[in-house]
Amino acid sequence: MKISRFLLNLWGWKIENILPDVSKCVIALAPHTSNWDFVIGKLAYSSIGRNARFLIKKEWFVFPFNLLFKSMGGIPIERNKKQSMTDTLAEEFDKHEDFQLAITPEGTRKRVPEWRRGFYYIALKARVPILLIALDYKKKAVVFLDLFYPTGDYEADLVKIKSYYKGVHAKNPKNFNPI
Repeated sequence: MKISRFLLNLWGWKIENILPDVSKCVIALAPHTSNWDFVIGKLAYSSIGRNARFLIKKEWFVFPFNLLFKSMGGIPIERNKKQSMTDTLAEEFDKHEDFQLAITPEGTRKRVPEWRRGFYYIALKARVPILLIALDYKKKAVVFLDLFYPTGDYEADLVKIKSYYKGVHAKNPKNFNPI
């Protein structure tokens, strides 16, 4: 916790509008346009004494990296496997008293026309809120935006969710599509 806070301060980052801790949630961390997003997001969250799990390609889960990623909360995923990650991850919420899962809604660092739906449907199926967090590189701030409860109307909810990220400045702005 102290090391995370020290590194954020050293790099000039601050955390704004910290919301109360909830034991279970899906964290929608956006924008995701750089590998630094993971580093900054993880440091910020741990600097306030919280620990979120995160998804990582199974290919990265090889020795010795697997030890590091597992200790940090990494969950290896196989993208080619024919299984419902939504169902599998929603079931994880039932297995744990505390489970916070960070997901980048864009799913990649490149510009995408639409955000992926997984973060939303995992939260809906697990019956947990979505903690909306923005990485604003212009302000050098990790901003807690809101705690959003999915209604089941994906299209309407996504319009509301994306509206929170309007005006947020990505590290690589050309790769961020909040609207």
